[in-house]
This record gives sequence, C-alpha cells and structure tokens, in this order.
Amino acid sequence: MRANLRYFGDAVGDPLEYDFHSEFNDEYSVPTRRMLRILSEDSRTSITKLASDLGLSRQTAKNRLSSVEKALDVRYTLELNEKVLGNLVPHVVVMEFAKEPDYSYITKLLSKSYIPQLAFTVKGKNRMIIYAIATSLTQYAYWNSTMSIFLSKYGVNSYSSEVVHKQLGFVPLRNELIERLGIDSNTKALIKLLNENSRESIQKLSKALGRHFNTVTYTFEKLVKDGYIKRFTLTVAAQKGMTPSCFLIKYMVKEHREKDSSRARKGVTYDDPDSIANRYIFNSSMVGSWDLFGMGVFDSYDAGHEHCEMFYKRTMGRHIVRMDFNAIDRVLVGRLPLRSIDVKAGYETLDWTEDIERL
Repeated sequence: MRANLRYFGDAVGDPLEYDFHSEFNDEYSVPTRRMLRILSEDSRTSITKLASDLGLSRQTAKNRLSSVEKALDVRYTLELNEKVLGNLVPHVVVMEFAKEPDYSYITKLLSKSYIPQLAFTVKGKNRMIIYAIATSLTQYAYWNSTMSIFLSKYGVNSYSSEVVHKQLGFVPLRNELIERLGIDSNTKALIKLLNENSRESIQKLSKALGRHFNTVTYTFEKLVKDGYIKRFTLTVAAQKGMTPSCFLIKYMVKEHREKDSSRARKGVTYDDPDSIANRYIFNSSMVGSWDLFGMGVFDSYDAGHEHCEMFYKRTMGRHIVRMDFNAIDRVLVGRLPLRSIDVKAGYETLDWTEDIERL
C-alpha cells in the first residue's frame, strides 16, 4: 500500500508530500486493519457487528480476530480519564546512563512502584524514558530521587518534565496506580477488571466480582456516564513491520509561534482510515527539561525520521533549540498504546496567550 500525504506544513507555507510504504499494511488486509481500528475505538464491539460492518461472515470475522490477536499480542484495555480519577501528577522522565545498565534489574525496580506507567529504552543509546504518574507531587519527588539513588552506579543523569497538557492519545494506566486511587472500592474493582480485559462480558465480570448482574451493569454504566472511562480500546505488543518511535523537543519561542504551530498540527492530524503504521499515537506539552513529548508508529526508522523529525524541523525549526528522535527498543514496564481514532476530533489545543491577554 502506498499513500500520498499532502498538506501545508513547512515554515514558509509550501506544501509537503510524503510517499510511504508500510510493511505492516501490506501484511494485513484492509478488512483486518479496519477491524483493529474499530476495536481500538470500541473494544466491546461484538463479533456480529464487526462482521456486519466489514462485510464478512461471522465465522470469518471471528477467525481473523483470533489470528490478529495472537500475531500482535493484542490486549483489550481502557483509556481512562486522568482528570476524573483524581489529583494525578504526570511526568516524563528521561534517564541517561554513562554505562549500559542492567535493564532486568531496572525492570524489577520499576515494577515495585505504582508510579511508572510506561518505561522503554531507545535504540543505540543508554537511555530510558518513563511516563510516570503519582498521586501527589511529594510522592513523585520521593520516587524520582529514590530511582536516581538506586541507579547512580550506572552514572545516571535524570531529566524530568511535568505533563501539563495532552494534545493527542493516551498511555495505558497500570492497575497498581488504579489501586491507589481514592475512589469507591466497588468502582475501583470493576475498573481494574476492565483494564485487564475490556471485552469481558457483564456476566463474567459479575462472577469475578461476586456481585449481582444488575449491580455490575449499573456500576458499569455509571463509570461511562461519570467520565471515568473515555474509551474501551486495545494495545499491541508484537509490532512486526512497525517501528515505534519517540521524540522530545525543547523550544525557544520566537515570533509567529502560533502560526507555525498551526501548520504543524495539519500534519499531525492527517488521518488515513485504513492505516495503522505511519501515525502519531501520543503528543503532550510539558514544562521542565523538555517542552514536547510524543510517540509514533512508523513502518521504518527512515519513514519516522522523515515523517516526524524532519517534518517538525520544517514547520517549527525556527523555534526548536533541541530535538531528539529515536526508535523505541524494548518496553520495560507497561504497554504501548495503539491509537487509531479520529485524530482531528481527538487533537486538543490550547490558546497559550489567552490568560495573559486578559491582564
């Protein structure tokens, strides 16, 4: 599959065009990719509806789903609303090591805490990136300092940035964090089960919780109504033919910042309804060591470099002090999200000048 992506993206307003070829898209047929997209938007979609929407027989849809679940190590989970869950404190932590650390030791260390939601290494560098969420600034500061002490034997330098605004996507939350939340115990128990398998039937959920079917149904509907659950979705672990990547940017804001940013968003919010690779899956604005953190899934490093790093340099180059683009090597804790939603509808922007203009 080849697709041309054309949008006005560079700093002077000239159109940019990318021609990308995805091994992942070639391996999986359009109906199978659409099946993944449907389930990433609502993982509780029934086999019968999947078959109807895709024009397949029920048995064919069931077989295809079973095959892709196994091939990609699909896990059905939740996109939770962090704002509703409580006073959570999200940070992105970049740890650089003077010498190669023992990552099996680091994985055990990270797993003992509820704070790391996603931790991964990058290829070619002694570097680890952690998406961390604590229930208070004190808890976060304690954890961050403790990690630096334990990892000091590897010559660690830690760079922390607070996530102040998520523009796009989500990071799956671990049940260890959910257990710490100050919410009703019955609600918490149901969230944890759905977080492990968001396709689970109400009947099986009721049995697991030891509660009446009607009670669980009421709690389930209330979770959605009260905004705890933003989306029933999925993650994949085996990304054959795909290159998950991350990027970090530090800005020095100059004139025309908002104009250039608007051009950049046109590229980020481009959406091919049938593609899984060559997509942004997460973008967030931060304060601290870095100003922007993002992740994407591309069919190769070169495609990611052109589609991400070079694109940002063309659109935001006059403002960028430093940009670091790397392929993700291995995930130590948590799972990478698979974002496949309506990007234009899901991309959230802020007018950074609004408050100061009121003064």
